[in-house]
Amino acid sequence: MRGATERSRFGSVAAAVESVNVPDDSTRVIGLFSNVLAKRVIPCLDVHDGQVTRGVQFGKAEAGELRNVGDPVALALRYNEQGADEMVFFDITASAHGRKTMIHVIERVAEQCFMPLTVGGGIRTVDDMQAMLRAGADKVSINTAALATPDLVREGAEKFGSQCIVVSIDAKRVGPGSWEVFSHGGRKPTGLDATGWATRAVSLGAGEIVLNSIDADGTKAGFDLEITRRISESVGVPVVASGGAGKLEHMAEVLLEGKADAVLAASIFHFGEYTVCDVKNYLAKRNIPVRL
Repeated sequence: MRGATERSRFGSVAAAVESVNVPDDSTRVIGLFSNVLAKRVIPCLDVHDGQVTRGVQFGKAEAGELRNVGDPVALALRYNEQGADEMVFFDITASAHGRKTMIHVIERVAEQCFMPLTVGGGIRTVDDMQAMLRAGADKVSINTAALATPDLVREGAEKFGSQCIVVSIDAKRVGPGSWEVFSHGGRKPTGLDATGWATRAVSLGAGEIVLNSIDADGTKAGFDLEITRRISESVGVPVVASGGAGKLEHMAEVLLEGKADAVLAASIFHFGEYTVCDVKNYLAKRNIPVRL
């Protein structure tokens, strides 16, 4: 586990507003008691068999349709240098294949990178959470396990605090104005309404929601603004939008129209189309507060 000094840096209110870019015409004051919170830019590393991979849409690992992107530690260092606000690691086959998450990878990354780390995939128990937090993660993300055992959210929040518990939701549009939650990497329908599940997860103690659009994931055609806005307006915790980032405009749209608190992306960063700095500079020009 990383040192208390590093961890307290990211856990404080002051860190949330440190070096925030605010539009020149804003009269709001930046400081400890400010209501201005920076929007976060978060690279996502999908890890399969110890390597970062990327495919178009969910459930492609088994079909051999994933493209190898590189070493997770090397990529994490790159994004750390670019000024990423956080980093998310998902072991994309852990839940489906019953494998444990990549503790060794997280230990290596935590030794060299000092941004907050969120880890998901194959986390099924409070002991699994504790192992990842001890390895250097700041948050743990649960998805299939939370659906199977909702009390796991409450148990994790009680033991480690809500700020450490992220519930990741894979949502697919199944009709006009209707999104269903899918489990096991987007392969199994649950019958649950996405907004309803998000609300329940927060009531159980989740401190953050990561919303993954199954329809948009990997397509680079833009985020699903409608479901993002619905969930953002329904819960009192940060919502991270995931799935569909392809242009800088997409990032601004989901923060403004979708009312997300953070944007998560993979392909545009991994393949060098944009850097984290590119995204932040664009958002700042759109009068969206970001840490620069």
